[in-house]
Amino acid sequence: MHVIQAEVAHTHDQQSIGLMHRQKMGSNEGMLFVYEAPQIRCYWMRNTLIPLTIAFIGDDGTIINLRDMQPRSERTHCSSKPVRYALEMNQSWFKARGLKPGFKLRGIPLPPATVP
Repeated sequence: MHVIQAEVAHTHDQQSIGLMHRQKMGSNEGMLFVYEAPQIRCYWMRNTLIPLTIAFIGDDGTIINLRDMQPRSERTHCSSKPVRYALEMNQSWFKARGLKPGFKLRGIPLPPATVP
């Protein structure tokens, strides 16, 4: 089991700022982006100073795809299909733990049930 201490970016302002301008991040720290509805999500690193890996995560907590992202880059990194969540961790965090697409994360705040 791996415990992650993730800040949650739920509002538009929190998501826009993300991990910009941070000099470092603890080994098990990250940022979880939570969206209202699944869609293709894309990220870039223009003002981010540390190398990150982003996991694009489906509604059920399954990792859809992973992308390594370089600091201060405007290159976009997108989910391979619609997702509700994205988790940014220090680069290679997922690889060092053998976590790949298809792995299901637990503890993700699941979306609210829809009421008919």
